[in-house]
Amino acid sequence: MSESSPAVRDPQFLKWLIIMGLIEGTSTLVLVWAVLMKRVFIQPWGGTAVSITGSIHGLLFVLLVAMLFVGWKRIPISGGLLIAGLVGAVIPFGPFLVDIPLYRLLKGTSGRSSD
Repeated sequence: MSESSPAVRDPQFLKWLIIMGLIEGTSTLVLVWAVLMKRVFIQPWGGTAVSITGSIHGLLFVLLVAMLFVGWKRIPISGGLLIAGLVGAVIPFGPFLVDIPLYRLLKGTSGRSSD
């Protein structure tokens, strides 16, 4: 295998990591919407919406970070992609951006036969 196309040992876990990135990134958008409802549009249910979506988003964030560390060894992903994933997990739209190289890694393995 060349440096540009590393062997993926667990493509199924890679798929789940990509899906988790999409879910966690979407939960960030839902949380932003809830905060806007509470702070900008002063909705009486805004506090409840922030509490619920914040809790769900926090759980999804922890799961994404854990999956990144597991994927580092199980897939494996590079240390640079691990760092990008960790940074991406804390900035808005970060998980969507990190999913791009993860998806490319997955697509690079789809046409290969097992050795």
